[in-house]
Amino acid sequence: MSCYYVIGVRLDNRVNNSLKFQEVLTKNGCNLKARLGLHEASEDVCGTDGLIILQPCGEKEEVEKLVTELNELEGITAKYIDLN
Repeated sequence: MSCYYVIGVRLDNRVNNSLKFQEVLTKNGCNLKARLGLHEASEDVCGTDGLIILQPCGEKEEVEKLVTELNELEGITAKYIDLN
């Protein structure tokens, strides 16, 4: 098992697409060590798109399966980096 993976996720229209995204993360929660969510926010603006950085732990096949699951969702683009 390794935690030397990073998944970058672009979430378009996060208000409408975040529920399905969160369901996938919850299902895989035991394999996620860290999550960082970024979106533009200020007094005047609250961006509708977001960037999420995930650090999964597990076997390479499990990480690839998670990326595939995420990419099957509408408005989601996920890519991973294997740092092993």
